[in-house]
Amino acid sequence: MEGNAVNLSAKLARIRSLLSERYADLGRQAGDQLEFWLSGRVPFANRGCLEKHLSEEHLELLLDAFYQVLPFGTGGRRGRVGYGANRLNPTTVAMTVQGHCDYLLSAFADRRAPCVVVANDVRVFNDFAGVYGFLGDGHPLLGMSSRSLGRLACEIYAGNGITAYFQDPQSDSAVLTTPELSFLIGQLDEVLGGLNLSASHNPPDDNGLKLYDDSGSQPIPPQDQLLLEAMRDATDIHSVPFDEALAEGLIRAIPADFHEDYVRRYLKSYGDLWEPRPDVPIVYTPLCGCGLESVGDVLERLGFPVSSPPDEGPDGRFPGIPFNAPNPEIPEATLPARTFADSVGSTVVLSSDPDADRVGLEAKLEDGSWYHFDGNQIAALLCYFLMLDPSGPRRRGLVIETLVTSRILGAITDRAGDSWKVDDLLVGFKWVADVLKRLDRDGVFRTIRCSPSDLVLAAEESHGIITSPDILDKDATPACMLLAALHQRLRSEGRNLLDYYRSILDEVGGYDCVNRSIVMLGASGMVRKDAIMESLRRSPPERLAGDTVTRMVDYWDEDEHGPFVSDSDRLPRNVVQMFTERFVLAVRPSGTEAKLKLYVQRLPRPEDATVVREGLLEHIRAEAGALANTAYNELLGRIDCNLGDAALLLPDIVDLDQKLLFQTDTLPKLEERLRAGASSLESTLSWLREETAAMTPGADPLLAVKAPIALECRAWEADVADCDLFVALREWAND
Repeated sequence: MEGNAVNLSAKLARIRSLLSERYADLGRQAGDQLEFWLSGRVPFANRGCLEKHLSEEHLELLLDAFYQVLPFGTGGRRGRVGYGANRLNPTTVAMTVQGHCDYLLSAFADRRAPCVVVANDVRVFNDFAGVYGFLGDGHPLLGMSSRSLGRLACEIYAGNGITAYFQDPQSDSAVLTTPELSFLIGQLDEVLGGLNLSASHNPPDDNGLKLYDDSGSQPIPPQDQLLLEAMRDATDIHSVPFDEALAEGLIRAIPADFHEDYVRRYLKSYGDLWEPRPDVPIVYTPLCGCGLESVGDVLERLGFPVSSPPDEGPDGRFPGIPFNAPNPEIPEATLPARTFADSVGSTVVLSSDPDADRVGLEAKLEDGSWYHFDGNQIAALLCYFLMLDPSGPRRRGLVIETLVTSRILGAITDRAGDSWKVDDLLVGFKWVADVLKRLDRDGVFRTIRCSPSDLVLAAEESHGIITSPDILDKDATPACMLLAALHQRLRSEGRNLLDYYRSILDEVGGYDCVNRSIVMLGASGMVRKDAIMESLRRSPPERLAGDTVTRMVDYWDEDEHGPFVSDSDRLPRNVVQMFTERFVLAVRPSGTEAKLKLYVQRLPRPEDATVVREGLLEHIRAEAGALANTAYNELLGRIDCNLGDAALLLPDIVDLDQKLLFQTDTLPKLEERLRAGASSLESTLSWLREETAAMTPGADPLLAVKAPIALECRAWEADVADCDLFVALREWAND
């Protein structure tokens, strides 16, 4: 044993030395955390697995896994599952939950029977990326699910004397959606907050947790700073075995009637909006998540003829979802559902992400193609329908949006009259909730005086909306029921949802938004994200995409936006906006994903009136898309990178390094194969699949590279047009 300890000490010393030599301060931070995790003082740390990391070949993995503690971002802690402080695992979950307990017991010391609600989605860790292949097939994290982490959280709450409400405690597969969690917290007595084990729409090897306050919303600064401080050193974990806590009543089943209350509230709010027709089918997919429990239930109870793809029910592996990416923002995610819709005669596909808080929409057009609506377009459809549609509810009241959400919502609100708008909030639905809570408490937010009950719509660009102040987090249910009603009505009129959206643009103006993400994984990605943001502040651009920058707004500017109220206030305020006459560009690092996000908002102009009606949408989308691509590369230029047109067509779920590799290595190799003309299409696609496998771990990458290759084929055509392989590849790429 003594020899093993000496050997481990020597290995650790060498790894620490290498980390410091290669990665300077970040490496030293990683070495300190690694030593702490190997000390025996960290709960659930899996020392045996960590010791297998201690070799030079795993140095980059160790750096990324230990250089920081998994950040508490815009929606809690979210990231890749794995071993280390910067990973989601039983240790980081346990320390977060214990810190939450310490915070609650201090903040609510007078409560005699404190309670929380614990929710989980369907996610299960399978290591699709093969990161931990060196640990073998039986290492402890394989098969770890949101449900198992939820059970662990309940044990820790119970160990601290806090009762945890948990959906169907004796089930291994029960789920609870995010909006129902928010709703329950506001309805159950003595509930001080909640916890949700979910990575929402993240890639399949991720997981996460979100904490909720006693109103059912996520805390904002400085309250979240107090939570962070309580979590930082919470290594002394108190817990009670699950079955024992259940027998003692410290873990309780969520009463079934609360789900019924949730459903009834939406049935009541729907009223007599539209009598559902049995002859206009609706396809809804939960994208292998838990939305059938909320969205599906409400749609069926309203009487809509709803069907779902049989292989897209709850399954945390997300099989059959392209790229294994259950995200309504990604157009390809609903390709199988669209095929299913074709088979059942439906011309609409509604969707939600795994925790059922984000909504997706696709509409089939007269030519048989499908149109993907982005989050801003969905919000515009709903806002117009609720406020201005002559056959709609004609509601008046409050509309809330974030600073990166389409400004068309404000224009609709202004046209409606007798209404209020809040249109400049920081990104994240917790800021929407804060507005509603201030109105509930004080009756005023800034200069707006109204009641939370006046809420018509709150929306953000990332496919999130609410229509009820009883639920203070995003909810796909009201969006789906309203869109189902609108779709059926339009079909009865001989129109579709895209026709309707075009008419909104004609009436309100040529607003459009195109959002892009630059995914940059690992510690090096964090450095590059920070470098871009620092560069924008140090050397603001005078021109963007050829336009003069007339104004720049930096939310870190304490003179303009007030002093930081806590350290936790820095992350959500890490936003820079740049204004030109044609568009507004906002740039911010994501708080929950390894990406830098950019938002281009194209503004209406007088000359839009000269664009024929049928072409206005195409005109403004082409312009906004070109602006976004140019801005994307101008930001990359600040870290000495550049992507060509083909690489820019790769989906934004693909890491920047993989895009660069595709551009500099894969495409030249493919062109070389075409010039050689010796391979069949089948063997070429097999090679291409292997060459690009790292782009979409665990999923077929060929769908991701089709559009870029189709574009490159136009450039190659003059030289290799006579090649049979080229002809076959071009047909495949354009199919």
